[in-house]
Amino acid sequence: MKTAVFTGIREVGLQECKTPVAKGNKVLVKIDACAICTWEQRVYTGVNKVEFPFIGGHEIAGEIVSMGDDVNKTEWTIGDKVVVGATLQCRNCYYCKTGNSQSCEHFNHSAHLEGLPYRGMGGLSEYLLVSPDCIFKYRNASPNEACMIEPLSCVIHSVETADVQMGDFVLIIGAGIMGLLHTILCQRRGAAVIVSDVNEERLDLARRLGASHVINPSKLDLGKTVEVITKGIKAQVVFDTTPIPAVVQDTFKCVSNAGRIVLYSSIHPAEPVLFDPNWVHGKSIGILGTANSNDRDFMRAAQMISEGVIDLKPFISEVYPSEKIQAAFESVAKADKFRVVVTF
Repeated sequence: MKTAVFTGIREVGLQECKTPVAKGNKVLVKIDACAICTWEQRVYTGVNKVEFPFIGGHEIAGEIVSMGDDVNKTEWTIGDKVVVGATLQCRNCYYCKTGNSQSCEHFNHSAHLEGLPYRGMGGLSEYLLVSPDCIFKYRNASPNEACMIEPLSCVIHSVETADVQMGDFVLIIGAGIMGLLHTILCQRRGAAVIVSDVNEERLDLARRLGASHVINPSKLDLGKTVEVITKGIKAQVVFDTTPIPAVVQDTFKCVSNAGRIVLYSSIHPAEPVLFDPNWVHGKSIGILGTANSNDRDFMRAAQMISEGVIDLKPFISEVYPSEKIQAAFESVAKADKFRVVVTF
């Protein structure tokens, strides 16, 4: 099979390796499409440090092509269209056993998965050997859309972590794919959504996707504008979907008393951020982090896409065949797109 392998910073190419064989309680998934996440973009540009050679890819849609003898045949059949996710949780630690596998104690992007020649998540391969625990059925969507069920599942987890309520003012900082998925879900939950970004085209899209208000912080003071929009209340929930340390401090200006701040994105560089603990204490501010997703999040994301509740087509920026994997990553490295999808 063909596998896209990182061999160094800004070096990725196809290699031939042995196709895994499904045995026991494992299924073999032929991968149709894999979207390139910001995480893999940062591996390519050297921001995220990994040991090379490395196989990336974790936003995966494919089809079951073979199954081991111990797979439950009443639940799974050859030909099932599936997304692959939740492959990096150990499913054994305290957090996994208490329903918080997204925060697994042993979560490891550089695990060596069975059937792969090198470490990594493996989605940028022609085939992937996985446990049935890690696959979720989808229908009524193309593989290019379905591979984005994974980021949607992460946003579902984020929005539920924040406990967004009907009638809340919600500020979403950043109108990349994650910010816009937050926009859609928060609007569906009955919140008045405010989106902040310096990109006017993305702000226009945010409006079309349900944002009640948009702010360009390069033209308007973010904190003061949020106060005006909310009649002085500020936002009950603020999502920071950007990797910029200074933006974290911007969230403090925009959150209401008894409000919640959700740090959705990893921060680069990971610099300390100053805040007044007496303000957090006195105003009952919640500062929350969220990353990844669990089985429950994946199931609901797959159902939403399968039933047309959310349309992911606007987030497919480009599609490349696997033979042009280097060109795909060079495009992603420009950081001006939503998702670039690689097809096999």
